[in-house]
Amino acid sequence: MNFSIGSNYNSASLTEKQFCFESLSGSCEKLVRPLSIQFLMFLFMGFTILITMSGNLLVITSIAHFKQLHTSTNYLILSLAVCDFLMGLFLMPGSAVRSVLGCWYLGDFMCKIHTSTDIMLSTSSIFHLSFISIDRYFAVCNPLMYRSIINSVTIIIMLTTSWLVPAIFAYGMIFSELNIRGIEDFFEAHVKCVGGCPVFFSQVSAAVSAIFSFFLPGLILLCIYLKIYLVARRQARSIKQLTKQLDKDAANESRLSRQERKGAKTLAIVVGVFLASWMPFFLCHIIDPFIGYSLPPLLFDALFWFGYFNSTFNPVVYAFFYSWFRKGLKIIIYGEIFHTNSCQMRLYVE
Repeated sequence: MNFSIGSNYNSASLTEKQFCFESLSGSCEKLVRPLSIQFLMFLFMGFTILITMSGNLLVITSIAHFKQLHTSTNYLILSLAVCDFLMGLFLMPGSAVRSVLGCWYLGDFMCKIHTSTDIMLSTSSIFHLSFISIDRYFAVCNPLMYRSIINSVTIIIMLTTSWLVPAIFAYGMIFSELNIRGIEDFFEAHVKCVGGCPVFFSQVSAAVSAIFSFFLPGLILLCIYLKIYLVARRQARSIKQLTKQLDKDAANESRLSRQERKGAKTLAIVVGVFLASWMPFFLCHIIDPFIGYSLPPLLFDALFWFGYFNSTFNPVVYAFFYSWFRKGLKIIIYGEIFHTNSCQMRLYVE
C-alpha cells in the first residue's frame, strides 16, 4: 500500500539520467537498472502475484462450494480472501511495473484509482480481521450467546462495514486531496512530476491515516486475542479436570471447545502475520513527514511489497492449520469438485 512516498521520490540513485517521458518537460526521472535485474524483479513479482491470486482463489472456491463451510467465521474468511485476491489481480501488477521501472504510465486519474484501491483493500483487510476476532471472541469466551449474537444479520453488517468504510475513507481522502491539505505548494514544487504516482501525506494526515488504518484496529485485535488466549487457557484446565470423569456428552463438549480454540489460534496467527507484514511500512509512513521526508523511496517500495506478501501468506496459513482447506484443495485439484453433489462432501467431522 503506497501511502507515503516523500519528496525524494524522484532523486533515487541513477546510473544515468533518463526520464519517464523524454519529450515532456517536468517528467519524472526513470530508474535505470540492468535488464537482468529488471527480469529477475519481474519474475519474482510475477510469481508472487500468481501465488497470491491462485492461493486466495482456492480459499474462495473451497468456502463458496462446500456447504459444510458456510459458517459465520468462514464467510468472513471468504471475504478476506476476496480482498487479497483483488490485491493480486488489480494492484500488484501495476505496482510491479512502477517498482521496476520507477514510472507510472497510466495517467493521474488511474494513479488515484490505484492508490485509493490500494489503501481501501489494505484497510479492509484489517477490518475483516477485527470482525473475525470479534466472532472468535464470542465463540470461545461466550459460546452460549454465540448463535444469538453472531447471526446472518450481524455477518452482513460486518461485511458491509469491512468494505464500505475503508472505501469511503480511501477514495474520499485521495480524490479530495486531504492528504496534501496545507502543503500543496511543497508538493507541487518538490514531489509532483509527469510519470510519477507518489502519495504525499502531511504530518497530520499521515498520523490520522496510520492510526485509522493500522494502529488502532491492530491494538484492538491484540487486546481481543489476549482475552481469548486467557479464556482458552482457563477452559483447557477445566476440560482437563472434566475428562477425569468423562462421559459421552463431556467428550463432545471437550471436542467442540478444542475446535473453537484451534480456530481462534489459527486466526491469531493470521493476525500476527498481518501485523508483522505491515508494521514496518506504517512505522515509516508515520515517521517520514516528521523527519523532512528523508527516508529513501526505495525503502518504501520494499516495505509496501513486504506488506503485499501478507495477501500471499494467508492461504499458506490456512493450508497449514486447517484440515478442511487441505482436503478441499485435494478435491479441487483432482477435479472431484465437478462431481454430482460434491458440495455436500464432508471435509471434517462435526
